[in-house]
Amino acid sequence: MYTLGVNILFVGDVFGSPGRHIVREHLPHVVASNAVDLLVINGENAAGGFGITPSLAEELFDLGAHVVTTGNHIWDKKEIFEYMTVPAESHGRGRRVLRPANYAHGTPGFGVYEGTLEDGTAYAVMNLQGRVFMSSCDDPFRKADELLGMVERNSGAKVILLDFHAEATSEKVALGWYLDGRVTAVLGTHTHVPTADERVLPNGTAYQTDVGMSGPYDSVIGVETELVLKRFLTGMPGKFEAAKGNPKMCATLISCDARSGRAYGVQRLMLGE
Repeated sequence: MYTLGVNILFVGDVFGSPGRHIVREHLPHVVASNAVDLLVINGENAAGGFGITPSLAEELFDLGAHVVTTGNHIWDKKEIFEYMTVPAESHGRGRRVLRPANYAHGTPGFGVYEGTLEDGTAYAVMNLQGRVFMSSCDDPFRKADELLGMVERNSGAKVILLDFHAEATSEKVALGWYLDGRVTAVLGTHTHVPTADERVLPNGTAYQTDVGMSGPYDSVIGVETELVLKRFLTGMPGKFEAAKGNPKMCATLISCDARSGRAYGVQRLMLGE
């Protein structure tokens, strides 16, 4: 049996302990009040702002995440390598931590996960990384085509969410239009600043250029301000540390038709202490 609609909550880049704490504070009431069916969290910065560990991934799953997406900081903590090295057919927690699918063949982990909600609705979550102003990876546009073909063959899921971890607004917008009508949502991550351009595109794909960071906003995109200013002013290297002030949880709520996967509602959230 399918419900008429599926409510999806996507939580933007969880940054360090302030991000984890603010998400833990708000997630239960947001999920309950919005009858969330599918919860996806970007956790690539959960470990002090740089990477994620198995224990922190477990913490996010304990909060109810169905899938944890990541991005260019996925390899910052080497402990995650083995955790993500699992069989493709597995549905265990390590299999549900994604890294961008357009990374080189042979890197640990997977870039797409296909699952089933409690009511039997099939869903897929995909993770891609941009190429503009980012480290080298395969073409995200063609990789998206490849992943969609795989999902069609495997599960036939219509409810499909894509976390596009990218720097350039133009690249994110372009991929949104490219996939309009073929996925439920294209949501951007990586720049840590929420954008006010959430909308449902003409063919039913919900889009937002960047969901924003779940972490400390009295900072420079999560890092202690003085440390970043020193780098800009002197050019000298130094260790960055996660800031702590003014944490906020940024997320995007999407409502879609369970049978077609077409979105009919999108709302951005920003919740403080």
